[in-house]
Amino acid sequence: MTRFPVKRILTATLMLTAAWAILSLPAAGQAKGKGKAAKAKSAPTPRTADGKVDFTGIWTADRNFIYDIHDALKPGEELPLQPWALKTARERMSKDDPEALCLPTGVPRQAPYPWRIMQNATHMFFLFEGNIHSYRQIFLDGRAHPKDLNPNWYGHSTAKWEGDTLVIDTLGFNEGWIGFNPSTEKLHVTERYRRRDLGRLDIKIEVADPGAYARPWTINTTWELDPKAELLEYVCGENNVDPAHMVGK
Repeated sequence: MTRFPVKRILTATLMLTAAWAILSLPAAGQAKGKGKAAKAKSAPTPRTADGKVDFTGIWTADRNFIYDIHDALKPGEELPLQPWALKTARERMSKDDPEALCLPTGVPRQAPYPWRIMQNATHMFFLFEGNIHSYRQIFLDGRAHPKDLNPNWYGHSTAKWEGDTLVIDTLGFNEGWIGFNPSTEKLHVTERYRRRDLGRLDIKIEVADPGAYARPWTINTTWELDPKAELLEYVCGENNVDPAHMVGK
């Protein structure tokens, strides 16, 4: 049996102990850093000078709203698609997706990129990094929807306050996509925004479209603040030639 001097064994043990301590330092520092970040995000809800909730900030996209909106439903739930709408959804291909064609995603779908909320007393704007830096406008000044709406991807949005919850009412959509599911010009979306603290934004979304769905339906999401992010340059041109090479649904 080979024997090792006690001095050499002690030296090796001390070296291993020191190495372990050194390797443990970054992990401990990282955990401490994460704790500080979590504490910062859970700070009180910010407010504007007039006492209203301030939704300003850069928010991360919820992946359940990027591809198939079914992902945002509760387990076991299904979208109440009318037969024609279900058939259309099953036949749609990736190359037909507005996101692939550099077109806006509409409401409530999202592109897989961060987006910024800017807010003042009369308006709120959603600035999207994707979709050729498109934007959505919400009126906070108490106006009504126009009688003659001009259909578009994001519709016409007005909002009112119910306590600390901002209720956004949107009409005037064109025929579009909710995920890979169709929507019609009858689409009516009601969103309830509640910023529970600095870092989390809870949203309840009620969708009614009698042209494509048998009844209204509701989905929920929570978006997280990304205080260190900035919107980056994004280049995507309509009439993109790449979708022709996409295969599958």
